[in-house]
Order: sequence, then structure tokens, then C-alpha cells
Amino acid sequence: MVKKLVKNDKQYWEFIRELRNHPDVKTVFIEQEHIDKFDHALYMQRLGSSFYVCLVDNSPAGYVGVIQGDIRVATHPDFQKMGVGSFMIDELMRVHPASYAKVKVDNEASVGLFEKCGFVKKYYILEKE
Repeated sequence: MVKKLVKNDKQYWEFIRELRNHPDVKTVFIEQEHIDKFDHALYMQRLGSSFYVCLVDNSPAGYVGVIQGDIRVATHPDFQKMGVGSFMIDELMRVHPASYAKVKVDNEASVGLFEKCGFVKKYYILEKE
């Protein structure tokens, strides 16, 4: 399995949108609303250059990016538990070493991913429901 991280461009926009909306992926994000094509295109026009896509044997397997220092990452369910997430984080940190991750407390998979990549829990954000 050959993994490589490439800069995001328009050919990957729909892959990113579909992955972000995937029912097995959407629930781990803090914001869980459905993302439509129009809004996603506007977002990508503005911030798409902040993202990278992971290709596994030349097929898109996930994406990672940094927005204002905060890491955004998602791995397609077909490629989870194959080292894709940690590969993306490790590669991203070479280019953006001061980045951090905001992770939901109950998102054990993401907490484990970031800890595997050397991150430590530093803050809790508490909100009243």
C-alpha cells in the first residue's frame, strides 16, 4: 500500500464533501450539519488550499487540513485502521508544526489517533447544555 499526501485541488472537492457528510464520519465532528454542494464549493474556494488529500494506491482515502491552527482530518471508513490517519497527521505536522486538534471528549478514535501521533490532552472546553 503506497500512501502519499497531495495538495487539495478542485478534483478532490466532492470527495471531501462526501466524506465529511458520510454517516460514519459526520458524527465525530463538532459541527454535524449536512454540507451541500454550493456551500462546500464556496468553502473550498476560500479555504481549499489549506487542505491535503491522502491517496492510497492513487485512490483518495482521507483528507487533512489546518484552519487557523486547528487540524481537520477524516479518513474514509474503507481505509480506517490502516495507518492512513496517523500518516496524514504526521505529514501535516512536518509542514504545520504548531497545529493543534480540537476533539470531542467522547470521540475515542480521534483522541487515540492524535495521542498515537504524539499529542497530549491539554484543555477541556465546558459548555452548558
